[in-house]
Amino acid sequence: MRSFAMTTDASTTSAECPECSARLPVPAGTVKGEILPCGECLAELEVTGLEPLTLALAPEVEEDWGE
Repeated sequence: MRSFAMTTDASTTSAECPECSARLPVPAGTVKGEILPCGECLAELEVTGLEPLTLALAPEVEEDWGE
């Protein structure tokens, strides 16, 4: 699983999309497990860590077919 660290400066928190390498803003108050969409490739990204903040491709949701 690829994950990418976020960068922070005094005014902006952003992260690199692990799918297309686009920079995306990360809202203040984001929590671990939250899903964020990439504005460029529309990949769903999961916040996998808070310190340091990291993103990874969100897992696909599978059907359980009643099992």
